[in-house]
This record gives sequence, C-alpha cells and structure tokens, in this order.
Amino acid sequence: MAAGRLFLGVDGGQSSTRAVIGDAGGKVLGRGRAGPCNHASKSEGRSKLRTAVAAVIDDALDVAGLPVETEFEAACFGMSGGPADKRDLIAEIVRADAIRVFDDAEVALEGAVQGGAGTIVIAGTGSIALAKDAGGTTFRCGGWGYLFGDEGGAFSIVRKAVRLALAAEEGWGDQTSLADLFLGVTGTDSVNEAMHCFYGPDWPRDRIARLAPDIDTAAAAGDRCAAEVLQAAGRALGDLAVTVTGMLELPRAAVHYSGGVFRSRGVLESFKSRCDEQHRRVAAPAHDGAIGALLLAYGMAGVSVLGGDLR
Repeated sequence: MAAGRLFLGVDGGQSSTRAVIGDAGGKVLGRGRAGPCNHASKSEGRSKLRTAVAAVIDDALDVAGLPVETEFEAACFGMSGGPADKRDLIAEIVRADAIRVFDDAEVALEGAVQGGAGTIVIAGTGSIALAKDAGGTTFRCGGWGYLFGDEGGAFSIVRKAVRLALAAEEGWGDQTSLADLFLGVTGTDSVNEAMHCFYGPDWPRDRIARLAPDIDTAAAAGDRCAAEVLQAAGRALGDLAVTVTGMLELPRAAVHYSGGVFRSRGVLESFKSRCDEQHRRVAAPAHDGAIGALLLAYGMAGVSVLGGDLR
C-alpha cells in the first residue's frame, strides 16, 4: 500500500493511550487504543510506557492497513506527567523523522481549539486548565497533583466523599449512603477501616479515582452529600476555567472541557453555572487529544490541513 506522507499523534494518559494516523491531506487513516503510560521514572513505569506506546501504534497501523515497519514524517506525543523522562524511550520505539513530546494538556487544548485560541479544563484522575491566545502564548492553572491540588478531579471527588462518610460515622456529619459504598467496595465493617484500606498498596490512586462514578450514582439516587461533592467539584473546575481565561484576556473564546469527570451531570452543570456567572461560554472540544497531537505533528512538518475531515 502506497500511503504517501504519514503523520502520528498520540495522547498518553493515566487511564488509556490513544493514537491516530493521518495523511498529508488531513484524512485520518486509523486510530488505536492501549493501556495507560503516565509514569516513566521507575523501571516498571518505563516498561508500561514502552508496551503501551508500541501497542497503540500497532493498533492504529492495523486499522489503517499499514505495515508495522511504517515510518512517519512527524510524530507528536502528549504524555501525562510531562515529557521530560519519556522522549528517549519513545524514540526507541517510533519510526519517525521528527518526534516531539508535549504535556497531555497541550495536545488536549490543541484538539479542542483546532490550533486557535481558547481554554480547556481537563478533569480525569486529576485536573488542570490551560489557555492559549491567538499569538500562541499559553497559561496554565492547577495540575498540582493529588497531594496538593487536582480539585474537581476524580481522586479529589472520592477523597471528599470518604471524608463526609467518615464524619457521618463519627457523628458530626450528615448521614449519607456513601458509607455503604465504601464498605461494599472494601469488604470492611466501618468507614474508618475502609479508609485504612485506601492507604494500602491494594488501592493505588487510580483505583480510588475509579470510584467517582459511584458518587455520581449516589447523587442521582438522592444522596445530598454526594450531590454536594459533585457540585463543589464542578465549581472548582469552573474556577480554574475563569482564572486561566482571565490571565490571557480571552473573554470571547470558548471554555472547553474534557475528561471522564465531565460525564457526571452534576459536575458539568455546576461547571457551566460557574462559567456562566463570569460570562464564559462553554463548549465541548472540537477534537480529542490524539487529534490535537496529530495537528501538532502536521505543524512540525509545516503541513496545513485546514479543510481536512480529521475524523
């Protein structure tokens, strides 16, 4: 198969890795998906990154009907945790004339605004906001990690829900069904015991974060404490949006949102309400982070794909 000039975009996150292959005309030839690849500081993390990157590219090549030996003119990667310790590892795997590695928030913003100006708030396991003006100047807000920030992210949502369940159990908080949730998933007899499980090795941060949809379910069933957690998360994410947009004076540019937390109706409505208070227009992103990485790969090669379908 004579495919001509080929470009690769990869979005590597804490829950999954996605890849997209495009031709010089902006047509998407294939997409791939693999496991997470967010840490590379330890040998286990480096092995996971190599495996995920190789798997996601092979998957995209297979969908595109391209051989595994395919070489790309340019490849761009957006990686959770930043690019510093990943560029050399990626270069060992990817066949490309040029390779660049960005933070995953940067490729998410690029996909959301299609190379233009705007803001994106990302809420997955953690949270961060990033804005870019028409001149390419960027400003970020949040993204401090689970110990010191990530308000509105999935881990933060579960952490606050655990605190409310603990307060209820100790008699100084409102009663909530969240206690039953945590007892059920840990197999313990008290929220205090469940909390100690969460401190242990069997409950890493990403596993705890995956309980966030259960908080949403509790809220939908009428639990006030769960609803308050989601409302607070949405407002915190809205605060990030308002702050980062104001720093670059982008009153007319849309605020985009991305990440699994925004699948919660309670979070999304609260987020939109906070943005509306400050007259910020909210919109879903035009494209995902993998397409954003592909757009940056095109830019590396000086290729314009305006008018391409990118789907």
